[in-house]
Amino acid sequence: MYPYFIMAKKTIPLSDSKCTGAKPQEKDYSLYDGHGLILFIRKSGSKVWRFKYKRANGKDGLMTLGNFPALSLKAARDKRRELEELIANGIDPIEHGEIQKAKLDNAYSFEVIARDWHKEYSNTGRWIEHTAERALKNFEDYVFPIIGQQSIDAVKPRDLVKVLRSIEESGYAEVLKKTRQRFSSIFAYAISRGLIEENPAYFLKDVFIKTNKSKHHPQLPLEQLPELLQKLENDKGYPITKLCTTFALHTFVRSSEFRFARWSEFDLQKGIWTIPGERELIPGQKFSNRGAKMKMDHLIPLSPQVIDILKEIHPYSGMTKNVFPKNGDPQGFISESTINKTLRRIGYDTNKDICGHGFRGMACSALVQSTLFQKEAVEKQMSHQERDQVRLAYTHQAEYLEERKAMLNWWSDYLEANRVGYISPYDFTQQLLNDDVINFKYAKLAK
Repeated sequence: MYPYFIMAKKTIPLSDSKCTGAKPQEKDYSLYDGHGLILFIRKSGSKVWRFKYKRANGKDGLMTLGNFPALSLKAARDKRRELEELIANGIDPIEHGEIQKAKLDNAYSFEVIARDWHKEYSNTGRWIEHTAERALKNFEDYVFPIIGQQSIDAVKPRDLVKVLRSIEESGYAEVLKKTRQRFSSIFAYAISRGLIEENPAYFLKDVFIKTNKSKHHPQLPLEQLPELLQKLENDKGYPITKLCTTFALHTFVRSSEFRFARWSEFDLQKGIWTIPGERELIPGQKFSNRGAKMKMDHLIPLSPQVIDILKEIHPYSGMTKNVFPKNGDPQGFISESTINKTLRRIGYDTNKDICGHGFRGMACSALVQSTLFQKEAVEKQMSHQERDQVRLAYTHQAEYLEERKAMLNWWSDYLEANRVGYISPYDFTQQLLNDDVINFKYAKLAK
């Protein structure tokens, strides 16, 4: 017996005359040109070009190309070649066609994609509600009016530079910085959806943008501490406001960290204040859910002086959850401008001399000059935390805690010492180390 082979049926390409001469039958039928091109003849007599191919999921894809003879055999073959080229490049012709149609309907404009990105990014939980709202508002104000209606694949680097220049001229350095970062993320999102191949924001990092110099919060030279302390002592303002200002000076935490403090965060027995990464949002009190800046619990050791301050505050607000309630509204919170208003009332220019945030700079400067504390411990207490997530996995909120307890005690003691006259941080340290009564508190920290 001789072996035999079953030969694959060979498709004979169509001709113009065969296409023209194809007559309708009782049922619809197809004529094949090869490589997926089909002339579909309906029983009604109409003839339609189709293209059949295998999709990435293993299923057949079927596309309608146009009617014959309006679309000739040659034109249909040209379309087939275009579709075969898409497939060779890993692009699904049906998905490509849907995207192109949506672009004509402006469904893939920059604004539409940016809003989709914003919605998905907001759902990751990386933004608090206020940040998400502000991010979208910035795009509505500065970006969408310029490039919002452009198709996402038509936006060029020069268009993005035009937007950045516009923001730069408005003088909003922080908006400029955030917008440049978000451009890159939005186009990366568009790439992940198969809408574009390259990120036009990639080269923005090399674009020179004139930005305003960073504005540093004014802080008094330490030599002027005695005068500041004396003025605070003589202040005749609302008692809880005066106590709040003193508390902020002793703890040198950020405004939102002390303004929204709850009594439940304090353990006076252990002398620890735990600022949560996020607080409970109180209805009607904007931003009241703000906690520690780095969104992680932050520990503040309480010096004896700070514990005394809290005990003085307690009669004014101990009956409420909030340590610093708004005057006349026990459920509210002290204003963000309270500290600066106090400083202005006692004679300081908060734009040039000293502002509430400047307390942090003064404390940091004194702690460094004391020569007692490690730089890492000071940074930890200032809550300048490591943003590297891998490194963060190996750190703990209580790192350097014993040294930080001594640090807060030292700062409060230093403030007390300056009530009667100026003494430098270094000289104060030497004085402490030479005092046999309190030497044990700081001697082991001396370098």
